[in-house]
Amino acid sequence: MPTSADNAPNLGGNLVTVEDHVAVGKAVRKAVPRSSLGHWSQAQRTHDPVTLLEQQAETRVPDLVPIRHGRMSVSAFANFRGAALMMAADLATTPNTGLTVQLCGDAHLSNFGGFASPERKLVFDLNDFDETLPGPFEWDVKRLVASIDVAGRSNGLEEETRRDMVLGAARSYREAMAQFAAMRDLEVWYSSLDVEAVLGTMQAQADAAQRKRAKKGLAKAHGKDQLRAAAKLTELVDGHLRFIDNPPLLVSAGKLFGAEAGANLEDAVRGSLDSYRESLNADRRHLLGRYRFMDLARKVVGVGSVGTRAWVALFVGRDDDDPLVLQVKEAQRSVLEEFLPASVYATHGQRVVEGQRLMQASSDILLGWQQTDGIDGVRRDYFMRQLWDWKASVEVELLEAPMLARYGELCAWTLARAHARSGDRVAIAAYLGTGGSFDKAMAAFAGAYADQNDRDHAALVAAIADGRLQAQMGI
Repeated sequence: MPTSADNAPNLGGNLVTVEDHVAVGKAVRKAVPRSSLGHWSQAQRTHDPVTLLEQQAETRVPDLVPIRHGRMSVSAFANFRGAALMMAADLATTPNTGLTVQLCGDAHLSNFGGFASPERKLVFDLNDFDETLPGPFEWDVKRLVASIDVAGRSNGLEEETRRDMVLGAARSYREAMAQFAAMRDLEVWYSSLDVEAVLGTMQAQADAAQRKRAKKGLAKAHGKDQLRAAAKLTELVDGHLRFIDNPPLLVSAGKLFGAEAGANLEDAVRGSLDSYRESLNADRRHLLGRYRFMDLARKVVGVGSVGTRAWVALFVGRDDDDPLVLQVKEAQRSVLEEFLPASVYATHGQRVVEGQRLMQASSDILLGWQQTDGIDGVRRDYFMRQLWDWKASVEVELLEAPMLARYGELCAWTLARAHARSGDRVAIAAYLGTGGSFDKAMAAFAGAYADQNDRDHAALVAAIADGRLQAQMGI
């Protein structure tokens, strides 16, 4: 399968001054015109999306794969959320600027949200890094703008309205990158958005019902903490906290594999905690050392991630009123690695964590990685973080046009900030320029790729209907 790395310009040279970086961006503009980024057609396809779903299922938990297919089939937007591999394969056939950043790899609207910073502020940022890898900046931008068009279609918005939304998001990315290019390095590093400010700007575009919903969501986020996680997911059994069984979404290791095998898996988890601790800073290792491991359960999460091995691990500190619930999520090979250079890190868990730390303004204090042997004897990579820490998400499907447009612009600003931390922000800003050429290219691409996603969703539904794919609905 061809990769876009084949047509990336050679940037080379020793860049010393700001002018040198500007010259690189302008040179790339000549080699890869901004208008060329807007091209997409079905004729570029080199794969069958259903076949790729079948290939992904080979490395996932078999009994969970039908849940993934069922969740993806619900709508075109749900299909898009689960189709990171399909889009990566498509992006590999498109022009490549060679302006490399740390990519999120799955930068759609639902992978942005709020969470608590170490300073206990609710911040807004990217929040999914399973696919993170260095690559051309425009891949993330294209996935974001396509998701805006797809979401707009699912919300019943007209083509002109959707195009204006994408133009606004692309402009937000371009103007933000120009602002970051003019900043000092530390200023870029300290830049962030707090959720209260985000809601303030969005509510200016909202009606009374949506403002009420936003305030309710903010209050809910502040209450979504470790105590809430323990209250919702655990119960007292013989005087000890244990996870509640709610199959297939939450199943204790003992119930899943049998008492003996489950106990062996829990022992393996205890043994692997040493490698997880080593991935943390010394002060966080000290904090984690105050907690005792209590229980382990498998938890189904997300849409595209369903079928990967995701666990929750329960710990207690001072007493049962001091719980800690960590998510232990399998890190498989990034979907981007088939089309871009492989990760430089020894494990995919480290790839995810280091990418997240580089892109986020503020990361979970207990974010780390480990390797663990499963009961099948296979060693797998995982990353770990707190399950809930003031987690806030936007229900994209409920946003009306003004708020969806503003939300897209905020996500685009956030993506530009993440790219500015890791890439040559001056060269990227010079490439983007001050006019609307890039914005128009993104609008053209978003519309064409949303058409492609509609076809892919129809193919998924048809594959379920004819029995090629198994799907479990309503879960």
